[in-house]
Formats: sequence, C-alpha cells, structure tokens
Amino acid sequence: MLLSLSLLSFALTLVRAGAPIGLYQLSDYHVGYEFYNTFEFQTIADPTHGRVNYVNESYAISQNLTYASWDTFIMRADPTTLLSVSDPGRDSVRIQSYKSYTTHVVIFDIRHMPQGCATWPAAWETGSNWPYDGEVDIIEGVNDVSPNSMTLHTAPGCTMPTGNRTESGIIVTTDCNAFDNYNAGCGVSAPTTNSYGPTFNANGGGWYAMERTNSYIKVWFWARNDRTVPSDVRFAIPSPIINTNLWGTPTAYFPNNTDCDLASHFNENKIIINLTLCGDWAGSMFNQDGCPGDCVTYVNENPAAFINAYWDLASVRVYE
Repeated sequence: MLLSLSLLSFALTLVRAGAPIGLYQLSDYHVGYEFYNTFEFQTIADPTHGRVNYVNESYAISQNLTYASWDTFIMRADPTTLLSVSDPGRDSVRIQSYKSYTTHVVIFDIRHMPQGCATWPAAWETGSNWPYDGEVDIIEGVNDVSPNSMTLHTAPGCTMPTGNRTESGIIVTTDCNAFDNYNAGCGVSAPTTNSYGPTFNANGGGWYAMERTNSYIKVWFWARNDRTVPSDVRFAIPSPIINTNLWGTPTAYFPNNTDCDLASHFNENKIIINLTLCGDWAGSMFNQDGCPGDCVTYVNENPAAFINAYWDLASVRVYE
C-alpha cells in the first residue's frame, strides 16, 4: 500500500507539472444526480433545424424526459404526444457542461443511446464562438445507420492528412472547414457496427473516450464485452490517474499538421449531449436510410416510435 501511494503521489506530481502527454488526473466525475449540478439544460432553437423542442430541467423532470439515480442518468425524447403541424416539435433534451476544457480526456460510459428512424443523437464538444473555437463530434449518427462518425469542424484552414494516421477507423473526409461541403467536416467512421445504434444497445453499450491536446485529437471506442478495455476506463469507480499511452490504437486520430494548427483552431470547449430529430442530416437522409414517408410527419404522428430514443449514461469522466 505504501508503494502504491508513493507511485500515485509521483504520478500526481507529473500531471501537475504538465509532464508527459498521456498522463491525466481526474477533475470531474459526472454520475447520476450530479448531472443536474454540472450541466445546464439548453432551451435553445435547434441549430440543426430538427423537429424538436428542447425543454428546461424542471419540465424534463416533471414529464419523465430525464431521470437520475445514484448510478444512472436518463434523457429522452417524448414518446407519448401526438403533435400537430403547429407544435414547436417533439420535446427532447440537450445538456451542456457548465465547465469548459482545453487539454483533457473525456470518457463516456454509455449503456444505451437513442435509436429509431428520425433520431440524431450526439455527444460532442464545442465553444461559444462556433466554428472558430472548434468542434469535436465523439458520438454521432442518424436513423440507426451504423457505424459511428467521429468528426472535427473548424474555421477555414484546417485539413487532415489522407495517410500516415495510426487509427483503426476509416477516413471519410479530410476538409475540416465548416464552411465547405455543407459542413461535412473531417470525419472518420468506426470499423465495427456495434459502435452505434441498435447494435451498440443490444451489446450493452460501451465506452467512448476523447483525448484533446495541441499535438492531436484521438477518439477510442470499446464495446461493453471488449476484452481490451483498459482497466482505468472499465471500472465504475473512477481511477484518479489515467495513462492514455497504454490505451492502444485509437479509433480516430486527428494529428496536428502543416495544414491544420490545432492550437489555433480549438479553444475552450464545453461537453454537449443531445438528441434532435430530423433536421439537416437525419431529415435529408431519412428515406435513403430506409425510413418511411416524410421525416417531420413521421415525428409528429408516431410518438411510440421514440420509446427507445433515450440516453442511458452510466457516467461522464473528465481528466486534465
């Protein structure tokens, strides 16, 4: 025990001194009821033009759109109300952390993500001056189409290389400029279908982690039954220290390079978790993804279709 405490003390000294990249100390542990204290419920008009009405905390609790216990935080879309065309949208929840981060690691332990036609769930980070503060999409997809997409969106002047990137995912796009290509960003697709949607949920979910530095941005995914999950990620009781150098090849790797200075494209960012419906992406791909009819009409007239449109978050941990 004395040896373990000495090693921990040494590790903490290194972290506080800003020594090696990859070693981080726990700064925030969001679990259960704590989400109500550390995240704000954003009642804004959906920036992606979705058929949703983001509600405040008290209303979400009263309508059972959010629920917390000692180890669970649920947030969902309304699965009961039939909407008219004049209604503002289907009630849903969007939360944003009060705290902002620069160099850090965030770990999402997720049991279930929203699923169903018209759904567009996302767990991501951005700043107050979008896109000039940068955006990192850690979990994102639409209409139950797997795999997961991990994407950067930036101001002009940021492009990722097409090769020499150590990652298990598949490069989809390389232009991160939010003003190009209808804001497609520079994206990487996960290599496995259990990274997103119904397959992710059927497998009991899993872990997503993102490390952001001025040298690179990395995203990892581990399925719930993956034997390679690092011990400092897997255990419900958070490790006080993590070492990302021991986590293996990331799913997505976005390096600092001559065509993208990450330090100038990313500022303080906050964590956002939300569920929108239809909108710029899910709506435009609705029929192509095998969903029936018109997306907005589907959302209005089929409340029961959103019974499984919920997040079940075991925890969100942040290390700095």
